Amino acid sequence: MENIGLVLEGGGMRGLYTAGVLDLFMEKNLYLPYIIGVSMGACNACSYISRQRGRNKKININYVDDPRYLSYRNLLLKKGIFGADFIFNEIPNKLEIFDVDTFNRAKEKFMVGTTDCNTGKSVYFEKDKCQGKEIFDAIRASSSLPFMASIVKFKGLNLLDGGISDPIPIKKSIEDGNKRNIIVLTRNENYTKKPFKMKFLARKVYSNYSGLVEAMINRHRKYNSTLSYIERLRREGKAFVIRPKQPLKVKRIEKNKYKLTELYNQGYREAAACYDKLEEWIKNQKNVSVQQDCMK
Repeated sequence: MENIGLVLEGGGMRGLYTAGVLDLFMEKNLYLPYIIGVSMGACNACSYISRQRGRNKKININYVDDPRYLSYRNLLLKKGIFGADFIFNEIPNKLEIFDVDTFNRAKEKFMVGTTDCNTGKSVYFEKDKCQGKEIFDAIRASSSLPFMASIVKFKGLNLLDGGISDPIPIKKSIEDGNKRNIIVLTRNENYTKKPFKMKFLARKVYSNYSGLVEAMINRHRKYNSTLSYIERLRREGKAFVIRPKQPLKVKRIEKNKYKLTELYNQGYREAAACYDKLEEWIKNQKNVSVQQDCMK
């Protein structure tokens, strides 16, 4: 499986769809040599790389009604709607133990995308080039949503959600040498992102970060053009796309456990339904004209 990347979109709690897909991959013992993700996509990738099937489901469903995980109290007291310390410290170290040793020994190349608030450009961090637990600081930055989390200072940079500057990092994966890519999206087919409506608020809140504001304003153009690019790759047989077939009922910030469980099950079920096609696509590495994906 040389030169095949796995690209994971973010999307907040919509990432339960991706969690289901990756659990199916783990059940089938399918591990791609290169993984890149932003925001929730990067979080999901961690348990995939550490071979902990079901862990993402447990965390994002079992703890969603815990105010330490997700609450407006966090936003008022800790300047972030998601409890970053609870998510990145207490959960992995005490509640749903993260297998750091397996994660560190894994041979997969893992890239995390973030957004530089000063320039508005993407900054990517590679697991094997980070010292100790630094990669988790990068994931924390990648998962920090504008208006809902504080800016993360890391390696001399001011960072936020990687999905702002590069919501679906397919071009970075190709730049890194992956001629073909499996792309897991968290939006339905024909979804089009609408223009940003909070320009005034963004300019007020992030008055010192004009690059970030411009990236937020232009995000819908970047997102929609990336979707068009992915469709072209899919038609050329260079991308295998897995995305929700059924209409989404889960919001970016969602606390309904039933809806979240259904979305996880949907991801697992739809990945299982197209897995034979995926295997065929992987085997036909030399025949890039093979057009197979989860939508057909």
